[in-house]
Amino acid sequence: MAFISSGYNPKEPMKDRISDIGPRKYDEFYPPVIKRNVGKWLYHEILEPGVLVHVSETGDRVYTVRAGGARLMSVSHIREICEIADKYCDGYVRFTTRNNIEFMLEDREKVQALKQDLLSRKQPGGCYKFPVGGTGAGITNIVHTQGWIHCHTPATDASGPVKAAMDVLFEDFIHMRLPAHLRVSLACCLNMCGAVHCSDIAILGYHRKPPLVDHEYLDKMCEIPLAVTACPTAAIRRAKVELPDGRTVNSVSVNNDRCMFCGNCYTMCPSMPLADDTGDGIVLMVGGKVSNRITGPKFSKVVVAFIPNEPPRWPRTTAAIKKIVEAYAGDARKYERLGDWADRIGWERFFEKCELEFTHHLIDDFRDPAYYTWRQTTNFKF
Repeated sequence: MAFISSGYNPKEPMKDRISDIGPRKYDEFYPPVIKRNVGKWLYHEILEPGVLVHVSETGDRVYTVRAGGARLMSVSHIREICEIADKYCDGYVRFTTRNNIEFMLEDREKVQALKQDLLSRKQPGGCYKFPVGGTGAGITNIVHTQGWIHCHTPATDASGPVKAAMDVLFEDFIHMRLPAHLRVSLACCLNMCGAVHCSDIAILGYHRKPPLVDHEYLDKMCEIPLAVTACPTAAIRRAKVELPDGRTVNSVSVNNDRCMFCGNCYTMCPSMPLADDTGDGIVLMVGGKVSNRITGPKFSKVVVAFIPNEPPRWPRTTAAIKKIVEAYAGDARKYERLGDWADRIGWERFFEKCELEFTHHLIDDFRDPAYYTWRQTTNFKF
């Protein structure tokens, strides 16, 4: 009766329905110019780094100013973004999948004022709060995962290496001097919340040691069957363990040869920590892409097998990335993605030009025929 008295009609259950379950429908947040021109866009152009225009068949134009954002934002930072959107864009703002902030407006006269306002805002240390760029044949924001700040299985930090890497690549964020766009990503471990399997340059956190097992407390803190079944390689088995004081406790044993250091066991059982100050570090991968343009999508390949964690600036990691970018910028053809360039010149020459050491750890020994026959592209094939 309560539903009926509130206006609910069982014969028309969806009529005037209001729900707070799930997100609102996406088109409720369209700027008016976008709403008027859905399905009518003809083309877009990059007017200058960080500034785009989209042109509709109706003659409408929408200008976009793209600024770099952060993966993790404070409430005050988000309020500042909203304040800028209210001032120039009638409150409309969007985030890209690579954490860029895009301010959209119809009035071209406001574009330069908005750009100068964004560049005038600085952090206390002097760096830009909202650097404008990240478009075209350059480097946009590095998409990354949680890192040490908010994850329990990382082998490296996320925000730290990303900030250090973007500092050395910043000129390619605000300019478009590269042969084609270049995408960089970071995942803090092999579980890979980031897109490192298909990025031009990928920074991957890597564990090299199996989990430690705290036998004394494991049975008190963990559901042993969960820890056993969480392992994707069946490297964990139940075990009876005798402690130094003579007590025998229920615990687990780890087959180190089968362990792939994924950390799933630690997710289920806090008495099996995986993090290690010397065993954890960074692997660099290159050559991946999602695009079908010119060539089909590619998986990334490992080119640096291991670099130790070196907070706060990760100097060896950033130096290797900078070498790769400079070699690519100086030798690749126009529109050629990094992986396409490496395939054309040969991977042996790639290592020479990037001044990277080739070791036996980098030999690509995938022999599974499925690796060559999976439908990896949208191109038709028999």
